[in-house]
Amino acid sequence: MKNKMSFHAGRALVCHFASAALALTSLLSVSHSTKADETCSSPYMARIEGQEEFVYVWTLGVEGLGDGSDKLVVVDVKPGSPSYGKVIHSHSVGGRHEAHHGGFTDDRRQLWLAGLETSKIFIFDVHSDPAKPVLIKTIDNFEKVTGGAVGPHGAYALPGRVLIPCLSNAKDKGGRTALVEFSNEGNYIATHWLPTKDTSGVAGAEFADGYGYDARVLPRKNALLTSSFAGWKNYMRNFGDLVKDGEAMKQFGATMVMWDFHTRQPKQVFQVPGAPLEIRWAWGEKHNYAFTATALTSKLWLCYEDEKGQWQAKEVATIGGQGGVLPVDISLSADDRTLFVCSFGDGKCRVFDVSDPHQPRQIQEQTIGRQVNMVSQSWDGKRVYFTSSLLANWDKQGEDNEQFLRAYEWNGRELKPTFSVDFAKEKLGRPHAMNFGSSKLYN
Repeated sequence: MKNKMSFHAGRALVCHFASAALALTSLLSVSHSTKADETCSSPYMARIEGQEEFVYVWTLGVEGLGDGSDKLVVVDVKPGSPSYGKVIHSHSVGGRHEAHHGGFTDDRRQLWLAGLETSKIFIFDVHSDPAKPVLIKTIDNFEKVTGGAVGPHGAYALPGRVLIPCLSNAKDKGGRTALVEFSNEGNYIATHWLPTKDTSGVAGAEFADGYGYDARVLPRKNALLTSSFAGWKNYMRNFGDLVKDGEAMKQFGATMVMWDFHTRQPKQVFQVPGAPLEIRWAWGEKHNYAFTATALTSKLWLCYEDEKGQWQAKEVATIGGQGGVLPVDISLSADDRTLFVCSFGDGKCRVFDVSDPHQPRQIQEQTIGRQVNMVSQSWDGKRVYFTSSLLANWDKQGEDNEQFLRAYEWNGRELKPTFSVDFAKEKLGRPHAMNFGSSKLYN
């Protein structure tokens, strides 16, 4: 086992240096307005030229609604198209798997979509016909091949492989979990367990809880940063019952971990109470920092490199006052000046001026719906898309259970609606993650 892991670490190191030019090109592309993509995507990934043409929506099935299965839904967003703002294709994967997040391979030819409940990974071919992606492979032995990791959260492009942060483990369905790597061909490579208090050689190990959620890389600083949420026992539970269970509410992540990206070894644990979720690295060549938001404490946090070259983490703003609004997803603009923050509890998007990352300043607030979860912003900063579903057992009930994809224009001052798709009316389920697509990538 020791030799096997050393081999994988060596491959990771070679792979990283071989891709240095690609990463640098991606980072420098911020200044080019011809680029378009989600600003939260991997720096290793091929980028769309011009405007996105499609939004791929990974959607949770609802019993009794349509076929009841999770599915990939394609919405046309080409300006001037006769089907602009409308669903043009959907592909059911069969069954309900708690569809959550997904991501492309580095060559942008495949879209990997994860199920939090069944731990299945669905791999779609998006390059042959970007308007009609086709399911080409399902990884259905995730728990077995990874050594007990479950609850794959999504897929993050690395050179020739994908990094899959997980939320739980098969042994007790708690929050102890791992990062997993697969090749672009869908072959298992390695499992890296999150540090716990007994992990040696890690600064701040006394805070370590072993929990995971998101994973993002800043290549030029050899920095891999992870955040933390909760295990299967919590995220698959009815939210109303969960919040009444004092012991269960203690079982949420309260840490972020800085890793040596080359070796995949944890180096430092930060105490970040309240379930820090999505991580967004700044894109600027000298901007060595990332943002996250804590769902349970409604705080905005900054992880940054200080003047001495040491990584630090600190709270920099309160989101939505003191009431607790359950901030969930965030999106940082390509120029690192504007941060969009979605709050599930009140259905609002708050926009912060983060040109000084240590002192964010709210500049706009707008209600998107009765509930809102994911936000995806275009690379040129002109378009912002929102979806509504958080988790099947956490979404609101009755009239508050809106399920939509909504698109807006952003002019630097306000969000102006352009179209909305009612996923319940279309019998498509609960829309969650979004990814942009374009035929221009494959011409």
